Amino acid sequence: MTPRRKQRLIMTIAAITLVAGAVGLMLYALSENIDLFYTPSEIVNGKNGQIPQVGQRLRIGGMVVPDSVNRDPNSLAVSFTLVDTGPQVLVRFDGILPDLFREGQGIIATGILTDAKTVVADEVLAKHDENYLPPELAESLKGIKHVKPDVVNEINGR
Repeated sequence: MTPRRKQRLIMTIAAITLVAGAVGLMLYALSENIDLFYTPSEIVNGKNGQIPQVGQRLRIGGMVVPDSVNRDPNSLAVSFTLVDTGPQVLVRFDGILPDLFREGQGIIATGILTDAKTVVADEVLAKHDENYLPPELAESLKGIKHVKPDVVNEINGR
């Protein structure tokens, strides 16, 4: 092998190694910043056979259960319960809630799972259109006492 070919080979191997290292570092950084989305049922029962771990950062979405909002009179701390079609999950939040936040409203909270049924949120988002539900969720919510039947019928076009 000539010295020139040897030098090209070394440079090619070095370039491939640097690119592979950069891609590996990017994937590692992204994996720590991904917030997986769960519903309350998926937090309790698991999603695809995996139950989220305590301390995991996640997003949870569901309906705020009526009469479950508890506000601390001395601070901005608030706790409320979320539900989808089954189990309920308690969400604790310390901050200003969105203007559209209310009981019976769909919300999404980003936070950390502190135990099997409690999430400490650092961000709460309220859905702006209360009449939209995915068809699968609207069908599964029929007959649950905290969802008005007229809302489900309106969504289904009846």
